[in-house]
Amino acid sequence: MKLYYSPSACSLSPHIILQELGADFALVRVDLDTKKLEDGRDFKQITAKAQVPALELDDGTILTEGVAIVQYLADQVPGAGLMPPVGTVERARVQETLNFISSELHKAFSPLFNPATSHEGRAAAFATVAAKLSMLDAQLSDGRLWLAGATFTPADSYGFAVTRWGPFQGMTLDHWPYLSSWMGRVGARSGVQAALASEA
Repeated sequence: MKLYYSPSACSLSPHIILQELGADFALVRVDLDTKKLEDGRDFKQITAKAQVPALELDDGTILTEGVAIVQYLADQVPGAGLMPPVGTVERARVQETLNFISSELHKAFSPLFNPATSHEGRAAAFATVAAKLSMLDAQLSDGRLWLAGATFTPADSYGFAVTRWGPFQGMTLDHWPYLSSWMGRVGARSGVQAALASEA
């Protein structure tokens, strides 16, 4: 398999899952400004969306959208326990959290990465991100170790990848003690450390 990625982008999430599974894969770095691969090829020839992550399977099939990719990968190795069984409430909780991160938290960060965003727009986006992080912090306040339940799942890899952007925007996680502790737990995992080291 090949994972098309950009360092510290949301593609870190499937990269973590691949590492957690001990999968055999290659990393292909994408320049998101030029939409070019390291060998000069046009990323739009791989996927018309021209966004990471994209996963190329052994047969050449291209999967896009991180939420779909991480669930697909986890389902390939059910014994790893990264995704609960189909039809269970536990699986729905993982999907619920993945969708919240995708549609609410990830999207809320977007204006902060746009240099054209006004000062007022940045302030509004900052407040929105803070509100979403507060929701995740509250989700962890019941004593659970992981976002969607009792075990590490793709919701944690995606939440980790996106929440990491906060400090780069001057947003200290000290305001969210449960979330901060959770980030430490996720960051200590060997698969996460391997993914971060590969992207450094």
